Amino acid sequence: MKELTKGFPAKVILLFAFPLMMSFIFQQLYSMIDAKIVSGYVGTNAFAAIGATAVVSNTIIGFINGLTQGFAIPISNSFGAGNFEKIHRFVAGAVILTFSTAIILTAFGEIFIKKILVALNTTDDIMPYAISYVRIILAGIIFTAIYNFCANTLRAIGDSKTPLYCLITAVVLNIFLDLLFVKVFSWQIEGAAYATIIAQAVSAFACLFYMIHKYKVILPKKKDWRVSYEEYVNLITTGLAMGLMSCIVNIGTVILQGAINGLGTAITTAHTAARRLFDILTVFLYSVGLAMTTYTSQNMGAGEYKRIRQGIWQAHIIVTVMTTILAFVCFIFGRSITEWITSTDAPNIINPAVMYMRISIMFFYVLGPLFVMRCSLQGMGHKLMPVVSSIAEMLIKILSVVFLVPAYGYKGVAFTEPISWVVMAVLLWITYFVIRFKGEKTES
Repeated sequence: MKELTKGFPAKVILLFAFPLMMSFIFQQLYSMIDAKIVSGYVGTNAFAAIGATAVVSNTIIGFINGLTQGFAIPISNSFGAGNFEKIHRFVAGAVILTFSTAIILTAFGEIFIKKILVALNTTDDIMPYAISYVRIILAGIIFTAIYNFCANTLRAIGDSKTPLYCLITAVVLNIFLDLLFVKVFSWQIEGAAYATIIAQAVSAFACLFYMIHKYKVILPKKKDWRVSYEEYVNLITTGLAMGLMSCIVNIGTVILQGAINGLGTAITTAHTAARRLFDILTVFLYSVGLAMTTYTSQNMGAGEYKRIRQGIWQAHIIVTVMTTILAFVCFIFGRSITEWITSTDAPNIINPAVMYMRISIMFFYVLGPLFVMRCSLQGMGHKLMPVVSSIAEMLIKILSVVFLVPAYGYKGVAFTEPISWVVMAVLLWITYFVIRFKGEKTES
């Protein structure tokens, strides 16, 4: 366990964020390797199918991850305040809510997935691959839920290293199983899906086992399972705020993916490759933002309001420096990385993918501060504006499908998210300055 209420803010934030970065990088790597093996041994249609279904599975998995991140905020706040009785009850409530949600979402996904893929304009040449792959992935949601619950609970009490170690184990296993199932056994795209859920199960139970044996002090006892109505309300509101925020963003992405699929298999393949690289690069910025959730919630519990303000501005400096480095990497190595991911150098695939990444990377100077502000506000207990900003992003994506994509094709897709980042960042900065002004008046 580690308190983030002491020490130089930038150093504390970076030390806590680094294992988060590595965790997300390994997550993206095994997703990328999964796609690389599929494109190399099954074909580009199977690769495109993974991209076409990713927005669906990511919406469901993203909701669970956001939900458990939200559950971790009251736990982190109580840890900062040193109130272990509340921690026990919040952990108990989070367990019940996490498992219930995972079961409901798995059933929903399995029942409606084919209709969703049809609504997304998934082309006939990749539809069989898409259905086979995503149904297996959805069946493993329970393992994703267990891992995310354990990982976010551990991060709430300052342990961001254990989830990383569990994930590294899963990545190595996933690569081995990918090659075994797809290359050796020739199980096609289904083999990649089975490899993924088996790896997720291993990371989930490894993390759970460690938490049970190492952190008995936070585990609920028999009496703690009687969670009060107010505590459930706290968990549900913070969980839903973060879960819905992720879900709303992904709903907009799902709608946008429908328009991308309508541009043809080559563009779908290009976008899938671009998003693989995009997801890895954003990990660095998002990790700092996620670290700010724990940082601000612990310091809120400890009453360290000045320290919160210092941490927020130092985090802005950190993500700005990171963006400059990432932009250099993207412009120099983006094309060669994209060719490696897709196993092709076809211009109708590589050129759109590179264009997408170069446009996006220049707006990371907005995206980084956006992550910092959104996660900081959530950690401070302000649930509404982060959700409102996500609704704004979804509406912009819908408008893009109606106006930008028909007029400008894939270039319209490339500018959609940067426009939404600017709008969201302005909303969150205004909210923060209003909150800060009111807080300073109260303190004086």
